[in-house]
Amino acid sequence: MPPSIRVEGLSKRYRVNGAGGGAAYRTLRESLTEWAAGWLRRRPSGGAVRDFWALKDVDFDIQPGEVVGVIGRNGAGKSTLLKILSRITHPTAGQVELRGRVGSLLEVGTGFHPELTGRENIYLNGAILGMKRREITRQFGDIVEFAELGEFIDTPVKRYSSGMYVRLAFAVAAHITPEILLVDEVLAVGDHAFQRKCLGQMGAIARGGRTVLVVTHQMEVVQHLCANALLFERGRLALRGETKAVVNHYLASQETLMDTPLAERTDRTGGVQLRFTDAWVEDAEGRRAASVLTGQTVKIVATYELAAGAVVRRPSFSFPLYTPQGAPVTQFGNAVSGDAFPGRMPQKGRVECLIPRLPLNVGRYVFNVLAATDPDGEWLDWVPNAGQLVVEKGDYFGSGKLSESKFPYMADHSWTLTAQEEPAHRREERPPQAVTLEPTA
Repeated sequence: MPPSIRVEGLSKRYRVNGAGGGAAYRTLRESLTEWAAGWLRRRPSGGAVRDFWALKDVDFDIQPGEVVGVIGRNGAGKSTLLKILSRITHPTAGQVELRGRVGSLLEVGTGFHPELTGRENIYLNGAILGMKRREITRQFGDIVEFAELGEFIDTPVKRYSSGMYVRLAFAVAAHITPEILLVDEVLAVGDHAFQRKCLGQMGAIARGGRTVLVVTHQMEVVQHLCANALLFERGRLALRGETKAVVNHYLASQETLMDTPLAERTDRTGGVQLRFTDAWVEDAEGRRAASVLTGQTVKIVATYELAAGAVVRRPSFSFPLYTPQGAPVTQFGNAVSGDAFPGRMPQKGRVECLIPRLPLNVGRYVFNVLAATDPDGEWLDWVPNAGQLVVEKGDYFGSGKLSESKFPYMADHSWTLTAQEEPAHRREERPPQAVTLEPTA
């Protein structure tokens, strides 16, 4: 049987302005804006132009009904591969053969119109994702039931909460019926319960015999859904094989990566105006700590430098925390904690996140470091797996008992036990008890 997907000698080159920093490629709007600014100044818009190969000489086949995970660090070429397969962009060299209709879940909610109702957006979004109207009508009830939005389906989506919006968007995307399905990080949306539901839906799609390519940073998702995996490194296919072996190889490479000084890491987004130079964990005494205890006061610390002449005001910092397999645990951010940094940033600085009573149980966690111009603004620098937080048993409750649990979180709590009195109305309803009177002398 011929493969559903055949990739031969696939390469994709972008032209990168030397003044642009770490971005591998730019949007059309960014390129036009820069060109216009350069034309108005009557001078070139940036420094030397260089070639960046997002993909280079990639070859593989995917058989019909095969479910394959695509993993790798940021900038490895995973999303570029999916954009070529879904015909969003064209390759520079090589060829791709696809046998069957292709559906892409590359960005949940693309094409939603805020003024339209949920019902109208189901038809609009379904059409964008390649579904015919009769297919959408046939699956309409399943989509609404999956999204759990029956009573709001005729309400304009501009009145939806973010959670409702995400549920509806994924419900539409998860019910498309192509022979080949391309999935890029859409399983990392919504709350934990909805993520579990999405994962179950993707499992059903995989068991339905369709060819599926899944890009994700969550190794647990890859291991749950995929029998085989592809590992990309710097645009090249570094390893292909059984999922467990490929994931183990990738996790081992991540360990090695964290030994590289943060200032020298190349797998970053941004790093032009601001660049993180180091990151570590400190104990309550302010000493660098290889491990900390549950319930202990700890700090996650990062240092940075601004580029010469760079001016950054009111920055936003975030240290997201994950398991080594990529499952999200929690996120520490100064925007949500209400700790604003007004004014202009120092040229060099140290950012500290104080956790007064670490609520994490025994285990190993990894954290990213991220800086942005504001909570919803441009990313200044983002380095994944910048450091690790190793947590050992501690007396979280001060009870003399060390933490021992398979659950990741500890939380303050207390217990009471009291006698429960029967409600008065139950006592009134009870039939009268027979009373025996003893004769008196």
